Amino acid sequence: MAASDELIDALAQTTFAVLPALTRIAAEYDLSLTQMRLLGILRDHTPRIVELAGVLGLDKSSVSGLVDRAADRGLVIRVRDSADKRIVRVELTAHGRELAARGMERLNAELLPLVSQIDTTEQRRLARGIHTLLDTVAAR
Repeated sequence: MAASDELIDALAQTTFAVLPALTRIAAEYDLSLTQMRLLGILRDHTPRIVELAGVLGLDKSSVSGLVDRAADRGLVIRVRDSADKRIVRVELTAHGRELAARGMERLNAELLPLVSQIDTTEQRRLARGIHTLLDTVAAR
């Protein structure tokens, strides 16, 4: 098996290991997996709808509906960009931030047993590699 084939297989297998945990945790908070992803994205960013659409791989109208539903639950708000009032960004409310933090705590609890089998140096190397991959995906 070529190194790239081995890497692709490892990524797919990782997805199969992580996705059930994410789905379970989202359901505990009465969220869809996509809503959980939205909260995760907004922890560190205040993107525009079009930027969210790109990250989530959805069309703008679907993301607008997703944001509307999250806003109805008090998880997010739309805010005007301070530099350009024509631009509307999406950010977490205090409630949304708390829910995102609780979700991450649950995810850590679920996945820590998996990653604790890997030594710390290798964990850091793996994290850097995954971040490089994600940066590449985001740049597309």
